[in-house]
Amino acid sequence: MKDFTHAINFTTSAERDLWRLVDFIAEHDSQVSAKPVLEKVEALIATLSLQPERGAVVPELAQLGIASYRQVQWKPYRVIYQIGVSGVVIVLITDGRRDMQTLLQQRLFKAN
Repeated sequence: MKDFTHAINFTTSAERDLWRLVDFIAEHDSQVSAKPVLEKVEALIATLSLQPERGAVVPELAQLGIASYRQVQWKPYRVIYQIGVSGVVIVLITDGRRDMQTLLQQRLFKAN
């Protein structure tokens, strides 16, 4: 059986999300605490290369009839992404304890 891998791409906002998360943990806890969080989130994202369908549809969006965004999580952190022809596109990385409804509206439905 041939392995098929999907490219992993980040939106600029998602890249910023990840570094803001790491910086927040480093500032409010420690650099030592931030490093394993970064490693775990990066490892979680890497799994999408082989199994992009493994993520669940984002519940807040499913309520609106939108099933094109999926998520994987390492609690409390959520990685929201889409599967496209060019691979997996990471669109949001956040602490799931935030107001997700507002965050999703701001990020995914903002006027271009």
